[in-house]
Amino acid sequence: MAYTLTVNGRSLDADVAADTPLLWVLRDSLRLTGTKFGCGVGQCGACTVLIDGRAIRACQTPVSAVKGRVTTIEGLSDDGSHPLQRAWRELDVPQCGYCQAGQIMSAASLLARNPAPDDATIDREMSGNICRCGTYLRIRAAIHQAAGSAVSGPGAPVQR
Repeated sequence: MAYTLTVNGRSLDADVAADTPLLWVLRDSLRLTGTKFGCGVGQCGACTVLIDGRAIRACQTPVSAVKGRVTTIEGLSDDGSHPLQRAWRELDVPQCGYCQAGQIMSAASLLARNPAPDDATIDREMSGNICRCGTYLRIRAAIHQAAGSAVSGPGAPVQR
């Protein structure tokens, strides 16, 4: 079946089965490979994307259930200038980097809802994202660094 999705502000078509996970539509059909496969059961957060600003696990979301605007890591900014992406680089957050797109997307959802989260809020909201390298303290610091800015909408670039 053909599905038309709004992904990163563009209308894109994918001819896939209704139960195809959004993750595979993004990666295989639409060639947006920033979203990663991690566990396949929605527990690690590597596949996190935003639907209308809300963080979801793309490995567990069938394409037929997508009823909003999808934002992937590629859609946060064209040039890596989103404050979270900048903070991630400036604080040298990733080690292996595999989970980082999902981490950033969860953080973007958090900051869209709460532009000044405290440590407890960050820890609670980010607890669904696993980093096998253990860079949690740098992840938290990067979220704090980006948090001083006003968010202009779910998943939208934060203005400094």
